[in-house]
Amino acid sequence: MTDSRALLSLHLTAVLFGLTGVLGHVINADAAQITFWRAAFAVAALLVALRLGKRAMLFRITRRQLVAVVLSGIMLATHWLTFFISVKVAGIAIATLGFTSFPAFITLFEAVLFRERVRLPEWGMVALVSLGLILLTPAFDLADSGTVGLLWGLASGASFGMLAVINRHAGDGLGALEMACGQNLVVALVTAPFALGASTALGTADWLGVAALGILCTGLAHTLFVSSLEYISARRAGLIIALEPLYAIAFAWLLFGDVPGWRVAMGAACIVGAIAWSASYEKRPAGPPATPI
Repeated sequence: MTDSRALLSLHLTAVLFGLTGVLGHVINADAAQITFWRAAFAVAALLVALRLGKRAMLFRITRRQLVAVVLSGIMLATHWLTFFISVKVAGIAIATLGFTSFPAFITLFEAVLFRERVRLPEWGMVALVSLGLILLTPAFDLADSGTVGLLWGLASGASFGMLAVINRHAGDGLGALEMACGQNLVVALVTAPFALGASTALGTADWLGVAALGILCTGLAHTLFVSSLEYISARRAGLIIALEPLYAIAFAWLLFGDVPGWRVAMGAACIVGAIAWSASYEKRPAGPPATPI
């Protein structure tokens, strides 16, 4: 892979992540079913990627790494469940932008749990994300579906923030693909009782949707992201991945006629700007990277 192909791979990764909300919107299934089948297909895809790359298998991990995989897998399951609930309740744009608040949660979690010093630019990023979320809130009323959906999106961002913190502080020595495969296996195990017992039967289009989520938006996207980091700096990669919510909003606009209002546009500008600002000075994490969505 050359630098130009790595750059193209990163943009494709952002597009695939942006498609996640679209697929979650059109699949006729509840959040638990979507999450379980996405994880199941992702495990299969990642095992193929590990095999082709002759990478280390999961049974070689240490006890500390196993604990990290289980805890981060539970956080990933929570992240996906809350994200897909948000999509179903409030739509693609609000769900994606609510989730995209995760850099602010990472800053807050590391300040509280690890006493890390928060620099002034990081507080500025938290403030910008908060302003964006205020603009996104349609009404400060829990009877409003948009507000409830945004809260689910924030829960998705918070759980992904904790996932990233676990990866950084407890995932040392374990490759990103190995970590992702283990996390998805945990997700499948955690959600299986709820998904397999659901009354809704998936149709052909739904099966194609969850397969695309697992194979393309998870397995392929994660593989492209990790491969690209060998040629593109983590800082530059973060700036490109920050385009993900813009792709999601564009897809919702083109496919469903979901035209964003001025509040959504302004909120998106604040949140995406905060992510880009954060990525421009962010230190490379010690553990395996946690990819969005």
